[in-house]
Amino acid sequence: MTKIRNWLGPFWPIAIFSVIALLSLTASRAALGLWQQERVDAVAGWSQMLLQGLRIDVATLCWLWGVPAVFTLLLAGPHALGRAWLMLIRVWLTLGLWLMLFLEISTPSFVTEYGVRPNRLYIEYLIYPKEVLAMLWAGRKGELLLALVFSTAVLGGGWWLSGRLMRGLSFPRWYLRPVFALLILAIGFLGARSSLGHRALNPAMVAFASDPLINALVVNSSYSLFFAIKQMGAEEHAGEFYGELPRERILALVRQESGRPDQDFSSEALPSQTFNEASYGGKPKNLVILLQESLGAQFVGSLGGLPLTPHIDALSKEGWTFNQLYATGTRSVRGIEAVLTGFTPTPAQAVVKLGKSQTNFFTIADLLKQRGYSTSFIYGGESHFDNMRSFFLGNGFSHIVEQKDFENPVFEGSWGASDEDLMAKADETFRALSKEGKPFFSLVFSSSNHDPFEFPDDRIALYEQPKQTRNNAAKYADYAVGEFFKKARQSDYWKDTLFLVIADHDSRVGGASLVPIPRFHIPGVIVGEGIKPRQDERVVSQIDMAPTLLSLMGISADYPMLGKDLTRMPDDWPGRAIMQYDKNFALMRGKDVVILQPERPAEGYIYDAVRQQLRPTPQPDEIKEMALGLVLWGSLAYQQGLYQTASDSRIVLN
Repeated sequence: MTKIRNWLGPFWPIAIFSVIALLSLTASRAALGLWQQERVDAVAGWSQMLLQGLRIDVATLCWLWGVPAVFTLLLAGPHALGRAWLMLIRVWLTLGLWLMLFLEISTPSFVTEYGVRPNRLYIEYLIYPKEVLAMLWAGRKGELLLALVFSTAVLGGGWWLSGRLMRGLSFPRWYLRPVFALLILAIGFLGARSSLGHRALNPAMVAFASDPLINALVVNSSYSLFFAIKQMGAEEHAGEFYGELPRERILALVRQESGRPDQDFSSEALPSQTFNEASYGGKPKNLVILLQESLGAQFVGSLGGLPLTPHIDALSKEGWTFNQLYATGTRSVRGIEAVLTGFTPTPAQAVVKLGKSQTNFFTIADLLKQRGYSTSFIYGGESHFDNMRSFFLGNGFSHIVEQKDFENPVFEGSWGASDEDLMAKADETFRALSKEGKPFFSLVFSSSNHDPFEFPDDRIALYEQPKQTRNNAAKYADYAVGEFFKKARQSDYWKDTLFLVIADHDSRVGGASLVPIPRFHIPGVIVGEGIKPRQDERVVSQIDMAPTLLSLMGISADYPMLGKDLTRMPDDWPGRAIMQYDKNFALMRGKDVVILQPERPAEGYIYDAVRQQLRPTPQPDEIKEMALGLVLWGSLAYQQGLYQTASDSRIVLN
């Protein structure tokens, strides 16, 4: 051991920390594999996962410690500069090891929630420390304390070990150092790149299974996280992921998919804009969208889920109910993007959070505001979360009601005022607007059905014990919806208002499919005076809701939305849904599904809604190209500012 130590010289501490990291990352991967053994065995994935995982780990260490190793060789020594550099390396080694191990121990919780290793969502949540820490302290004290103890142990142990390893180091002669430095630089570069081909190592290169979680387990969480951060800039260009098409071909495809005649697309500046005639010809109605946090179909009794939503189930019998409605994504901002703007999803962040869409981006709020509607966003939490406040104020919302505006709420949790406070505030707001005689639109966003699932006592018969569970919170959210409609039916605004109850997304979206379609299935029901009961079995998307609502409200307008006005689609139309799951994009037409993955050919499937399974099935090139056109359209429209409310919009109130 002493000979090896002397031979390695100043590399000795880096070598020992690298061995510790490799062993720890391999052990973590094996443990995660055992946790998900059934899914690993299903794809015969052990050898690929462990061997390719080791390749990823080596590349990670080359990225992390390769350049510092070169400078260690050039600078380290008994002189003042050399001692200062060795102190810096101690810090770098300790923090690097802590970060890798901390991300690994936090991985199981992230996998449970999102179905993959830590990615950009991990970073996005760190932007809001107040909300996240309050949530963790309320519902995950044990995990927080474990993380604190673990971090203290790793940081303390790493600092102690690095100090021990740096005692009595030997250093090569000065004239040999440049030669060794070039050798180390070459080895580090090749190790980090891990490929002699055109492309360097990336997650797509080591993906081998149709199960996204198993592919995610191949990489370590540090690599996964920093690769996601690196890709965040490129994510605004879907072509970097799925391939390119000429601009004119993209426009032709999305126009074709919209189902509107070519002559209806009359604007070069806004190439997706058409004039849309409303199907309702009476007095224009108000609009209220009750956006329900994390309320997937699995929690909705009328959709075959758990018996947790008696009030929404009752609404589904009296309104227009969409039994095959699918969310576009897995985050609240993605649901807001789809329902409020009708924008198609991309691998980038939702437009609610992107810089170029903070003003002059189409929303139905902006369209309605132009026609004299009062527009409001009502939320029990703090509206700055997920950049909602900035996006809303810049794109058509006149008023924002948030946590600070609730006087004496009956209950406040980590995410703000409870859903019953939210619904009571919404009813109070609508009554006041009704007295003014001004038409209104409001987006009401719930939050109680969110980890750590806090809600007041004695409101519902608990579905299970203990109280603070996802199922109980879903049942409470439904209770609050029921309380709202009790009040709304007794109000003056009831007869003049259209209501949409819809989820933003499902909770804990994951599964063994490239896109877990069952976890995108959400409830949606339109209720109001004159809305006839209907059970709609067509496949529809969140992006179809806004065009349908405008049509039912009695508003004919120019707008750039590509979603369908479902009042004008035939009953035998099989339907269409669009879903973005991490970096995979799915287009579903009836039962036919095409899935796009980064740097891989499009794959075809048939979706069995009864068994909730995808079956590999060849799909024609036409639908594959259409999927590519749709996902490229989102990037093109965002980058070039093609998705706006027309300033000379021919909005007509019938």
